[in-house]
Amino acid sequence: MSDRLSASSRMDSGEVASELECVPYGVNHTDEGVCLLVRMGPHRFLLDCGLADISPILKDVTKSARRGSSPLPADFVFVSHAHPDHARGLLKLHQAFPLLPIYASEVTSKLLPLNWLDQDSQELSQFCQALPLRSPLEVKDGLVVELFPAGHLPGAVAILFTYTTPQRTYKLLYTGDFFLSNSRLVEGLRLEELRGLQLDVLIIEGTYGTSRHPHRRNQENQLAERINRAIADRYSVLMPTPALGLGQELLMLLRSHHHFTGRDLDIWVNGAVATGCDAYLELLPHFPPSVQNFARHQPLFWDERIRPRVRRLQPQQCATVGKYPCIIVTDSTTDLSQYMQPDTGPWLILLPEKTDIKINHEQFPGIVTVESYLLAQHSDGPGTTQLIHNLRPQHVIFVHASPTYLADLTSLEELQNRYHVHSPAVGTLVELLIGETFLQPAAPETNYEGELTELETVVTIALPDAITADPRWQQFADTGLIEARWQGEELVLRGLSQRELLNQSSDRYVWSDVDCCGTCRHQRGQRCWNPASPLYNFKVTLDGYCPAFERLSDSQ
Repeated sequence: MSDRLSASSRMDSGEVASELECVPYGVNHTDEGVCLLVRMGPHRFLLDCGLADISPILKDVTKSARRGSSPLPADFVFVSHAHPDHARGLLKLHQAFPLLPIYASEVTSKLLPLNWLDQDSQELSQFCQALPLRSPLEVKDGLVVELFPAGHLPGAVAILFTYTTPQRTYKLLYTGDFFLSNSRLVEGLRLEELRGLQLDVLIIEGTYGTSRHPHRRNQENQLAERINRAIADRYSVLMPTPALGLGQELLMLLRSHHHFTGRDLDIWVNGAVATGCDAYLELLPHFPPSVQNFARHQPLFWDERIRPRVRRLQPQQCATVGKYPCIIVTDSTTDLSQYMQPDTGPWLILLPEKTDIKINHEQFPGIVTVESYLLAQHSDGPGTTQLIHNLRPQHVIFVHASPTYLADLTSLEELQNRYHVHSPAVGTLVELLIGETFLQPAAPETNYEGELTELETVVTIALPDAITADPRWQQFADTGLIEARWQGEELVLRGLSQRELLNQSSDRYVWSDVDCCGTCRHQRGQRCWNPASPLYNFKVTLDGYCPAFERLSDSQ
């Protein structure tokens, strides 16, 4: 911790080489949450506080107080949105420093209390002050703050800081978690609002690294198809999700998708997800016009009149749900075994990708199938680089992803050649020199050289041991089987998982007499590999179909 303490001490004492600096207390490389200390001239502020343990902040304040510096960790705290990995340390921070101002958007200020449901609601309603959207506010002499909707979650904002001196103006933008696409309940971040800001520094999340996603509507359709197929096979579907955001998005998807509208089906909502739904209902005036219009004609969530019925699950009902196919949306901390009663039917548990929700498969032998799905709430790699290129900052600081995913981003040549790219570890001081010559740090090594040997019909590719040190290797090599495809002049390899192999064999048996993606020779790993197909390179539902269909047996 000595590097972090010395870095923070430099920010306190003014012994700095630039007007802008950043020291991270948390960058969410694993699950520590996001919390960044930023200095712009004489002003010091915290961006988010997702720390479960705020003792590093307390230690720094104690050290600063001994030198006669401010008894507060910063001048302000600015909160990007209400998810726990950005907000869970705020209450402890407020209790330790009651005079420390905490700011967020109006919607976020009302959603924040859901992080502490066991605490006094009156105290929670007072510690965060709401700031308006798209309205520049001078919070200190020479420091102006402006909030822009960032997508991702209701109330989520990107925060622009403008610091003016007699010599020049400095601009820093913190994206928090952002999403460029529209989702069911939140409009995406608008690039046109931010383009042309002439930024000096951009602090940006990199949750998905360089991954590329299908269009949002395509993701929704794939998920709806899978749930529809499970219900048709007499499975009940259990969907554990975070309390805010994804759970409510799923309910709107299930209510609005053509597979489910008007269907005699019960959707049960339990735990903190239900509490989040109640909070959303209090915020309807802040939602997109399409959502408000929907709510004028039928209830947004709780509805036993219009099918599918959306109901709050009562404790006494847990033992009986699942006797007939239904859908349960519950929070990720719930004990799932309460639903898996011996006399219920089979269950499909669907887990969202990029969450730390874990299932003990041995706990549910025989009656449970566990799969994952993608319903992204963060921008993918192309969306991330698109935002950067639109804003053209001098410095880009990446946070909020695994170190390997951030290494993929920071090593992109298109970023290395144009910007000063940083991906700091916790406690590492980042000096942000503006308008001066800057030596770009060497990009992390992400390319590996190997040898290729071809002997008659066998091709062997030998790679160095260093590649197996990457935590992604275990998943890649899980089955020992890979899938290869050409991408231009490059050959792309992908590991096949146990689940994909099982799905391939079982689904091809089921659909053997039907012209569909499940019997098409171009479908491998539930993805289309036919360049002539409009579905090329997308994940496909096995009962789907396109004009480029070619029967599997035709190629044998």
